[in-house]
Amino acid sequence: MSMQPVPWPDPDPVVAAAIGAMYGSRKTEPPLAVTVRDRLGEWLRDEEFAGAFGVRGRPGWPPSRLALVTVLQRAENLTDRMAAEAVRTRLDWKYLLGLPLEDPGFDHSVLPEFRAKVADAELEQVLLDALLERLASDGLVKAGGKQRTDSTHVVAAVAELNQLELAGESVRAAVEALTAAHPGWVAAALHVSEWTRKYGTPVPGWHLPASKKKQDELAVTYAKDGHALLRAVYDKASPSWLAELPAVETLRKVLVQNYTLVIHAGGREVVKRREKQPEGDGIPPGRYRIASPYDADARWGAKRDESWLGYKLHVTETCDDAPPCGCAGPGHDGDCGAAAFPNLVTCVATTSAAVTDTEMTGVIDDALAAKGLAPGRHYLDSGYLSAGRLVAEAARHGIALIGPLQADTSAQARAGQGYARADFAADYDAQQVTCPQGKTSSSWSPCSQYGRDAIVAIFARSDCEPCPARELCTKGKKRTITLQPRAVAEAQAALRAAGNTKSFQADYARRAGIEGTMHQAASRGARRARYRGLKKTRLDHAFMAVALNLLRLNAYWNGNPLDRTRTSHLARLELSLAS
Repeated sequence: MSMQPVPWPDPDPVVAAAIGAMYGSRKTEPPLAVTVRDRLGEWLRDEEFAGAFGVRGRPGWPPSRLALVTVLQRAENLTDRMAAEAVRTRLDWKYLLGLPLEDPGFDHSVLPEFRAKVADAELEQVLLDALLERLASDGLVKAGGKQRTDSTHVVAAVAELNQLELAGESVRAAVEALTAAHPGWVAAALHVSEWTRKYGTPVPGWHLPASKKKQDELAVTYAKDGHALLRAVYDKASPSWLAELPAVETLRKVLVQNYTLVIHAGGREVVKRREKQPEGDGIPPGRYRIASPYDADARWGAKRDESWLGYKLHVTETCDDAPPCGCAGPGHDGDCGAAAFPNLVTCVATTSAAVTDTEMTGVIDDALAAKGLAPGRHYLDSGYLSAGRLVAEAARHGIALIGPLQADTSAQARAGQGYARADFAADYDAQQVTCPQGKTSSSWSPCSQYGRDAIVAIFARSDCEPCPARELCTKGKKRTITLQPRAVAEAQAALRAAGNTKSFQADYARRAGIEGTMHQAASRGARRARYRGLKKTRLDHAFMAVALNLLRLNAYWNGNPLDRTRTSHLARLELSLAS
């Protein structure tokens, strides 16, 4: 399929007349598609998607209009078939897309093909960026304002597998892929009936053995079959392209991550399962370990008391104060009911579930700055914040991060007794630390820990061993204190001091509004991936963000603010009586 950029056609006169008759009187609120066309016009160009399509071949549907169809599909929670049918039959969609009444639309299979091409080209942010650029020209979004960010879990569209099921299902997935790609090679290289008996049905559907010994034996059998299959694939007599199949590469990684293979003298092979251990030949950390052969990007994650297999979605939106109404005058109290600007999503980022929130703070701020929308104040919870990040973002982008810092993690602070890190006074000019008993450190050593600058101060053993408060301070023979650089430590102290004030708490309460956005996104399926793989899931979330923005803009333009919560009949009666 090729792309031939074309401008959007004007709405068909017949369709426009019908829309005007139905909604021209403004007694009935026009649907989203109509409002978007009237308010925004042609705000997205085909050229934005040039990197996803070739220049030769049969021209397909214009990608800019397919993108809008996908957004409307996301806004209304429609399947591909339902969206394609809406293009054929609904007047409001035809009005938006500039189609005549008799236009037959397209087959629903065009939509997944479009998504795959855009996701593979990593152009998922094009639509959101184009919308924000258009809104910035209208003054609805701007740099230097206030924005807030939060994250939520996204469950992958695959089944959860334990280590045993993962091994067997990875072998089965590779055999299935090889059979579909080259059945003749499979028939010649494998004993088909034997492999069908083992891997003809999904492994999780089997009745797996209950005893640990038999489970280990079955796991080794899976591994041996997997190694045998890979040897056949990588054999010089086999077609080289078989090794490039994604399922084959996934099987190779699963075997490396979960098993060890040792070949002794005489050719005897010994396969063993890797165990969970911090060092040596243990299972690799969760952020690198494949959890399903059908979604190699999904990872296990945890947030507070919740754990899941899949991804994590980070959403950033504006949260500015309402603009002045412009009608102030003598005796005017400023409360004229003028509509505030809608809170609009400015950035969405989807990662594997193993990526922590604090790793994304700088990434999100970089993305906002690249769009020309870097906020002056960025409201986040403690998961995104650290004292070092506070200083770094102020220096890099001039962004003030607003939120509570995580609590002291020293053993004494966690236990709630003894001398915690905060009980020691650091003198950066004299390069020494004073303990609660008045003793000063004997050494001051700048260093790097986990890629960050730090200072390690150590107290003399001669001071610590005879100290009467030693039990409150350390279990060792001497106390070691790790300090942050001066600028970071001062920023941390200032923020913790400000965090106890009412003014800070009142300002930080602004962040709580992001929970409503998360609920709105969840109602459109954001917490369960529609597709497999990080690229397609990332694209889906980016298009969902555009859908949320258009829904909010539609409510704003029509003077009909979105309800944040449901209102009961009794509450409505109370409001009517009060008015």
